Amino acid sequence: MTTATGSRVQLALRVADLDASVDFYAKLFGAAPAKRRPGYANFAIAEPPLKLVLIEGEPDQRTVMDHLGVEVTSTEEVTAATHRLAAEGLETVVEEDTTCCYAVQDKVWVSGPGQEPWEVYVVKADASVEVQATAPAACCGAATGAACC
Repeated sequence: MTTATGSRVQLALRVADLDASVDFYAKLFGAAPAKRRPGYANFAIAEPPLKLVLIEGEPDQRTVMDHLGVEVTSTEEVTAATHRLAAEGLETVVEEDTTCCYAVQDKVWVSGPGQEPWEVYVVKADASVEVQATAPAACCGAATGAACC
């Protein structure tokens, strides 16, 4: 994951601890902030592009962030992310061959300083069900408390 300039989708998060958040995101993306000012920082990340996932919630519930993710193209990339994030001192939770979001996936989870769950994952195959009947809690990081992606 690298930094770059140009057009990109922006995700703005209001965070309680800017320093801890800058530290976490520098580790997650392997990049320094592009701009840092009092009360403000931004990262200009070229990869990965955004993938939007919509999960049906309760009626009349406000839209909230469920979790964040980085989709990669291989299990080897998930493994490399797992090693890199662990080497940065982040607690990781690994799931292999889990069925989630109608797909078989390998993934690693980390949590940001505000307990926002992040997954780095690869889709290995399509699945006809949302969650495996034998391990429904495995979907999308039961250890992180995230709902299914």
